[in-house]
Amino acid sequence: MRLLHRLPAGVKLAGLLVFALLTVLVAHVVVTAGLLVAVLAASLWAGPGCAETWRVLRGFAIIALLVFGVQAWQHDLERAVVVAGGLLAVVLAANLVTATTPMDAIVDVVVWLVRPFRRWGADPERVALAFSLVIRAVPATMELAAQTRDAALARGLHRQPRAYLTPLVLRTVAGARATGEALHARGLTD
Repeated sequence: MRLLHRLPAGVKLAGLLVFALLTVLVAHVVVTAGLLVAVLAASLWAGPGCAETWRVLRGFAIIALLVFGVQAWQHDLERAVVVAGGLLAVVLAANLVTATTPMDAIVDVVVWLVRPFRRWGADPERVALAFSLVIRAVPATMELAAQTRDAALARGLHRQPRAYLTPLVLRTVAGARATGEALHARGLTD
C-alpha cells in the first residue's frame, strides 16, 4: 500500500521532473485533466491524505486562479485550463513527493546532484543547506500568514489589508534575519 514511501528519493525526484515535463510538453486539456486526477488519487491513496491535499489546494487556489485569468485573457480558455491545471498538478505532485520522502533523503539527492559542479566552485553542502532552508521557509511563512490573519480577524480588522500585510512582512523579515544571524553565528556564511 505504501509503495511510494519505499521508493528512493532520487527516483521520486526524477519522476517529479518527468511529470512536470509531461505537463509542459503535452499541453492538452485531456492530458492535463488525467495528470491532475492521477496526482489527486495518489495523494489521497498513498500520500498526505485528504486534509493536507485540501490545504495545498486551498493555499494554491489564488495563484492558480490568477494564472487561469491571465491565460484566458491573453490566449483562450483551453490554454488557461492547461496551464493552470498543469501548474496545480505539479504543485500537488511536489507535495506528494515531499510528504512521502524524508527531507534528509531529498537533501542527500541535492548534494549528489551538485557534487559534479565542485570543480566550478559549487559547494554541495551549502547548496543543500540553502535548499532545505527554502523548503522550510515556505510552510513557515504560510504559518505566519495564518497567525497574522487570525490576529487581524480577532482585532476586527479583516477589511484592512495593512492590518494583515504589515505585520506579516515584519514577522517574515524578522524570521529571515534570525535565521541569517543563526547561520552567521555558526560560521556558515562568508
